[in-house]
Amino acid sequence: MAVCKELKFMSKYNALWEYVQKNGSPSIQLSFAEIQEIAGIEIDHSFLTYKKELTQYGYRVEKISLKNKIVIFNRID
Repeated sequence: MAVCKELKFMSKYNALWEYVQKNGSPSIQLSFAEIQEIAGIEIDHSFLTYKKELTQYGYRVEKISLKNKIVIFNRID
C-alpha cells in the first residue's frame, strides 16, 4: 500500500491554509473577520499552535496584530 508523501492532516484551520496557498501571493494580509469567514471559526489563542501547520502549504505567519486585528502571511521561498 503506497503512502502519499504530501499527506496533509486535517485541522480546524485547513480551509484557511488552503485559501492562503491558492492565493499564491508573496504576502497576504487578512483581517480576523476575513479569517473567520474563510475558516468558519473565530481566530483564538490556539492559532498560535496551529500556525506551524502552514509551512506545509508553503507559507508562514509573519505577523499577528491584535491591535489592528490582522494576520500577515508570507510565502516561504
